[in-house]
Amino acid sequence: MLYLVGLGLGDAKDITVKGLEAVRRCRRVYLEAYTSVLTVGKEALEEFYGKELILADREAVEQEADSILKEADVSDVAFLVVGDPFGATTHSDLVLRAVKLGIPYTVIHNASIMNAVGCCGLQLYNFGETVSIVFWTDTWKPESFFDKIKKNHQNGMHTLCLLDIKVKEQSLENLMKGKKIYEPPRYMSVNQAAEQLLAIIQNRRLQGEEAEITENTICVGLARVGAPDQKIASGTLYQMSTVELGGPLHSLIVTGTMHPLELEMLKLFSVDSSSFEK
Repeated sequence: MLYLVGLGLGDAKDITVKGLEAVRRCRRVYLEAYTSVLTVGKEALEEFYGKELILADREAVEQEADSILKEADVSDVAFLVVGDPFGATTHSDLVLRAVKLGIPYTVIHNASIMNAVGCCGLQLYNFGETVSIVFWTDTWKPESFFDKIKKNHQNGMHTLCLLDIKVKEQSLENLMKGKKIYEPPRYMSVNQAAEQLLAIIQNRRLQGEEAEITENTICVGLARVGAPDQKIASGTLYQMSTVELGGPLHSLIVTGTMHPLELEMLKLFSVDSSSFEK
């Protein structure tokens, strides 16, 4: 049996009872280590679960999935995912491979950022399409995510922006030379995401585009959702470019049309209450 187990968002104790029981009876336990991170390390998880964990990076999951599934038809194997197992599409591929090999699977769900963002007071059914904001480089500055945010905004919907994570990434130079030398991990902050959005707004203005989203659009920055030191800040997009939310992981919400109750909740986390008086 292959178990796909969600770990939730905080620490080792966020696993469900059902998930923990599954982990403890598995012969091999893999920890997916590239779509998200917990606030605690692998060692803390091993201590609490009473099991040795095998780190599975993107390369292992996407290119060597058969090694993860090896003997899962005759013994139990667990694949642990921060948040919920289906928060990332790459895990659907693992299920499809298992089915093709005749391996039964069980999914044990948990909280993910997709529903936990409700902690800021915005109503989940008022969200439109979720987008990912990637790190720009000197030569690559995509803006496609902005058009999706704009479309959501036109429809009165909020947009959850998942911010880029760079783990075990190679520089272009090392990639071309075939050297398996990896760059230090990088996690996009709310500040960086806001700065990129502000740059796009400026570019669109120069092109004569009418502003749907501006520096004064109300946004919400969230950090370490589900952890004891979780932090939430609400204010204008410009304020999000300077707000200090601490360590990763961060998420950003660009609001659409807000119900009075949503506005009242956001005021609890305001950087500056005057932002909500306009």
